Amino acid sequence: MTKRQELTPAVPWVELTATGADWDAADPQVLLQLLGRAQWIRSFEEYVLELAGQGLIHGPAHSSVGQEGGAVGSVLPLRSDDFVNGSHRGHHQFLAKAFGHVLEPKSSGLPEITTEVREVLHKTLAEICGLAGGYCRGRGGSMHLQWREAGAMGTNAIVGGGVPQAAGFAWNMLHSGSDAVSVTYFGDGAVNIGSVLETFNLAAAWKLPVMFFIENNQYAVSTPVARATGEPRLSGRGPGFGIPSWRVDGMDALAVHTAMTEAVAHMRAGLGPTIIEADLYRFFHQNGAFPGSAFGYRGKEEEASWRERDPIAQLRRRVIARELATEADIDAMTNSIDTTMKEIGDELLEPVPGGKPTERRIIGSLWPDADFVDVGVRGDLSELEGSRFEDEDSFSGELAQRRFIDVVSDVMARRMETDERIIVMGEDVDGLKGGTNGATKKPLAQFPDRVLGTPISENAFAGLGGGMALDGRFRPVVEFMYADFMWVAADQLFNQVAKARHMFGGDSAVPFVLRSKLAAGTGYGSQHSMDPAGVLTTAPGLRVVAPSTPFDYVGLMNTALACDDPVVVLEHVDLYTSTGTGPVDDLDYLLPVGKAAVRRTGEELTIISYLTMVNHCLEALDRVEVAADLIDLRWLDRASIDWDTIGASIRKTNQVLIVEQGAVGTSYGGWLADEIQRRFFDWLDAPIERVTGAEASPSISKVLERAAIARTDEVVDALTRIAQA
Repeated sequence: MTKRQELTPAVPWVELTATGADWDAADPQVLLQLLGRAQWIRSFEEYVLELAGQGLIHGPAHSSVGQEGGAVGSVLPLRSDDFVNGSHRGHHQFLAKAFGHVLEPKSSGLPEITTEVREVLHKTLAEICGLAGGYCRGRGGSMHLQWREAGAMGTNAIVGGGVPQAAGFAWNMLHSGSDAVSVTYFGDGAVNIGSVLETFNLAAAWKLPVMFFIENNQYAVSTPVARATGEPRLSGRGPGFGIPSWRVDGMDALAVHTAMTEAVAHMRAGLGPTIIEADLYRFFHQNGAFPGSAFGYRGKEEEASWRERDPIAQLRRRVIARELATEADIDAMTNSIDTTMKEIGDELLEPVPGGKPTERRIIGSLWPDADFVDVGVRGDLSELEGSRFEDEDSFSGELAQRRFIDVVSDVMARRMETDERIIVMGEDVDGLKGGTNGATKKPLAQFPDRVLGTPISENAFAGLGGGMALDGRFRPVVEFMYADFMWVAADQLFNQVAKARHMFGGDSAVPFVLRSKLAAGTGYGSQHSMDPAGVLTTAPGLRVVAPSTPFDYVGLMNTALACDDPVVVLEHVDLYTSTGTGPVDDLDYLLPVGKAAVRRTGEELTIISYLTMVNHCLEALDRVEVAADLIDLRWLDRASIDWDTIGASIRKTNQVLIVEQGAVGTSYGGWLADEIQRRFFDWLDAPIERVTGAEASPSISKVLERAAIARTDEVVDALTRIAQA
C-alpha cells in the first residue's frame, strides 16, 4: 500500500491575537503612543483628502485611513537606524517612521506636537502637494516619500518595486556589523509579483534581517484577494520559503505591535527574514475620498462592519478603560492635530483672487522653480575630483599585450583590494573557477566572501544591489550573464535604479555598477544576443560605457566604480578572448567621463562606433581606401557623449557613418544620428549613413544569425558605397 506522511513547515506559521488580558497588561506608554500617533496620521490623511477634493493635490491621493493601526503598531518597535520602505499607499508608514525618529522614545502621556513633529507634518504635506519645501523637493509627491535620516528609504509607485531594495538594505546592515533591520511594506496585490517572491527566496537563502510586512487590505484596487489567489491567507507564502510568519488582525494595533516585537527580536538575533500579514481595511477607494461601494465593488454592509473595528476607536476605548487618559484628553489631542493641519495648510495656501470665499490655491512662491526639472538626474561627478586620469598615449606605466578577459578579472580584484565596500554578485560568479567567462577568477580567489552567487532571479538581485547602493555602505557590482536579461529585471533597472536619485530630490548617490555581456555571433539565439545600448541610453539616470580595448576597460571600470551614479558596463563576448594593449601592473588609473578615443584619422569621413565594431571598422578601413576619422565613443549615454571630438571631426570631414552591430529596431545609432543632425546640420554635405544589424533578433542558425548582425563585410559595403558616391 502507498505510504503517506504528513509534512509540516520547517518554520512557524502562527496567527496571533491580542486578548483582553494583553490589553490590560500592555505598557501604558505603548498604548498612548499608539493612539496618539495613529490619530495624528488619521487627521493628516483626512486633511490631504480635503485638499484633494478641492483640486489642490496634483495626482493621486492614496489614503491610508483605516490602516493606521498596522503602521503605528509595526513602527513603534523600530529604531531610527532601522529602515523602512513602502508602496504607493505609504503616507501612514512614512509618518509613523518619521514620528519615531523625532519623538523621545521614553516620553510619557499622550504624544505632543513638538516643533519637530510639526516640521514632519509640514514637509510631508508640502511633498504631497508637489512643493519645493517637501522632503523630495516636490518630485516625489504622494507616492515617493523619502527621509533617509529617519530611515524612511522611499515609498514606491510600482507594485512590489521596493521589496528587493529592502533586502539590499538588510544585506548592508548584516554585513556592516549592525543589528538593525529592514522592513518593506506592500499590499495583497504585490504578494503575487515575481520580484517579491524572488526576494523572499533570496532573503531566506542569505538569512537577511528583512521583514516582509503584508498589508492585506482585502482588495487590489477592486479585485478581492480570494479572486486573485488560491490561498487568501497570504502569510502562507512564508513557510514555503522557510520564513517564519505571523498572521494578525491589522485593525488591532496592540496585536500588530506584539507580532512585530517578536519578529524584530528574531531578526536582530541574526535568524533571518520574517513575514507579518496584517488583515486590515482601507475605508476609502483606491484613490480619493469616496468609499469603494461608490464604485460597486464593495458593499455598504461590508464597509460598515470594518468601520466598527476602527483601530483608533479601539485604542481610544482601551486607553479610557485603563484610565490612562480621559475622553477630554483625547479630544484635546485630536483638536490639536486638526488645528495644526489647518495652520500648516494656511502656510501653503492662499485665497484665489476674485474667487469664492472658500476657494484657495497653492502660494505661487512655494512651487519648485521650473529650471529644477532636470537637476539631479545624475550627479556632478565631484566624487571624481583628484582622481588620476590617464590615456594610452600618455600612460607612464608598463604596457603589454593582454587578454581582454584577464584585465576584466584583474581590475575588479584590484578595486576590491583597495575598497572593501565593493561586492560582486550574479549568477554563477562564484562558480566555474570565475564565472562563465572567467571574469571573476581573481576576485573569487582573493575575496570569496565578497563574490556572491545568486539564485536565477534578476529582479531580486538587481533590486537588492539597488538597495545596497541607495543605502551607500557598500558598492554593488551586479553581473547579468547576458544583456537580454536586463529586460527580465527592467523594473529594477529602469524604474528604480535609474530614477532613484532624481525622483527623491536629486541628492542621493546611487553607486551601482551593472556588468553585462553582448553575445551576438555566438549561436545563443534571439534571447541571448541583443545589443541593449539603444534602449539603455533612453534612461536618463544611467551612464553607459562600452570598452573596446584592455587599456580602456581598466580605466573605464575604475571610473564606473568610483562614480556615484549607476553605470552599465557593456562587454562583448568577442572581445574576451582577444588581445590588445593593456597595463601590466598599474591598474589604478581612470579614464575621464565623456572622453572618446580617435582610433584612426582621415579627412574624408567620420566613423562613429563602439565595442567590437571598432575593430571591424579598422579591418574594413584596411580593405577600402577611405581616409576616415574612427571615433570609439567609450561613453554612450546622453550626458557623457564627447561632442567636442565628434564635432571637430565632422567640421573636418563633413560626412558621418555610424556603425553598430545590433538590430535596427533597438538601434543606438538612430538616436545618435538624430542628435548629430540637430547639432551639426550646417556642416554635413551628405545624409548620415548607418550600418546596423537586421530587423530581426539573431537566430540560432549560423547562416541566419550572420545575416542578422553587422560585422566587417557590412562596414566594407558602406565604405565602398560612400567612396563611390
